[in-house]
Formats: sequence, C-alpha cells, structure tokens
Amino acid sequence: MDDNVSRLGEHLRQWRILLGLSQELAADRANLSLPTLRRIERGDPGVRLGSFLALADVLGLSERLTVATDPLNTDLGRLRAPLLGRQRARRMP
Repeated sequence: MDDNVSRLGEHLRQWRILLGLSQELAADRANLSLPTLRRIERGDPGVRLGSFLALADVLGLSERLTVATDPLNTDLGRLRAPLLGRQRARRMP
C-alpha cells in the first residue's frame, strides 16, 4: 500500500508542476497548510482524505477520481450490480 500512496503523491506533485502551480499557491487554493501539501506529495498515508480530495479538486482531478473509482465502470461491477441494492453484503463462505 505504501508504494501506491507514494506513487499517488508523486503523481499529484507532477500534476501541480504541469499546471504551473507552486506549492504555496496550490496549498492556498486547496485551503491546506504547506506542510500538509508536502505530506500529500510525499505520499504520507496519515493525511486526511479530505485534504487529499481538496488538492485533487484544485488540480482538476476530482472527476477523474470519481470515474476511476466507480465500480460500474468494470466488468465485475456491472456483473454484480444487483448486489448494490442490498443493505448488507452476504457473508462469504
């Protein structure tokens, strides 16, 4: 998991740079402290999800995240979509 978090942080850093935003400006626009933005970019898994999402929004990535995590965009999700109407998941044997 830590490797994925590190790569995600690095990708956010790269997006920020490609968009021409300094760390200070990105942090300000996302209403984050500069140390929090740096923790996100380093891939610190202890950063609050809300902070991560605020930065993603500033970088214009919110819609991509929503699409990427939609289970109905996968074969498995479409196949098992009827299960999403249930209140509780079945216990697996």
